[in-house]
Amino acid sequence: MLIVDSHVHTGVNWSEPVDVLLYQMDTNGVDHAVLVQHNGNYDNSYLLNCMRDHPGKFKVVGLIDTTAADAPAMLEELHADGGSGFRVNLRKQETWSPDSDVFRVAGELGMIVSLIGHAENFASARFKQLLDACPKTHFSLEHLVRSPGKDVFDPPYDVYEDALKCADWPNTSVKVPGLGEIVPKPHRLPAGYPWDEMPPHYAMAKAAFGVERMTWGSNFPPCAAKEGYRHALNGVKDMPLFAEGDDAAWVMGRTAAKMWGFAV
Repeated sequence: MLIVDSHVHTGVNWSEPVDVLLYQMDTNGVDHAVLVQHNGNYDNSYLLNCMRDHPGKFKVVGLIDTTAADAPAMLEELHADGGSGFRVNLRKQETWSPDSDVFRVAGELGMIVSLIGHAENFASARFKQLLDACPKTHFSLEHLVRSPGKDVFDPPYDVYEDALKCADWPNTSVKVPGLGEIVPKPHRLPAGYPWDEMPPHYAMAKAAFGVERMTWGSNFPPCAAKEGYRHALNGVKDMPLFAEGDDAAWVMGRTAAKMWGFAV
């Protein structure tokens, strides 16, 4: 099975260096990964160098100052350097505007916008205004659009349902993390996989987006402080929800390969 990790972090001023990531990928049979810049770091040179040093292995999602007057020019420079996308934090509303030209320029360049936020942010009219304004730009919604609240097994899920309405826009997809991103650590850990119960959010996201718009993303290295890289991978790959037909193949690699242009 082709496996593409659509959401990893690496760096030298924060996070782990790329050799640690490569060890995890090689050990667990991961073919490609999307290097996503960590918040606060506007120097994308390390990620771009990692991509150049390992041809065909990585794609890069950089960070630019979207509030700057020359933000579109910055994005064009990132694209010229080999970047495939840029990241926006929806929680910091002062850093982005649905009227910004940078999002439309991303679509013209064929770049993907990766978005971190809470379910409330994705559910907002402001974000949906952005989707309306940029039909040619692909928006990749991180972390299963972040379930609101602390107890994911406690309905109602009205805010989460509103966030999943983003799937009504065909230029959106969702990143699917391991359960450690969604479910709290068990009070008493079992000997093997940490959880025996899955919250409804995965099935809700599948019903909204479909497997051909879902991409597994480990969130390395934060996942190391949760269930660990291997559990984050196998927990999704072996999820009964994706056991039918080639569902797991789409979620674990095919969708991301198609989106990001990885060789298959």
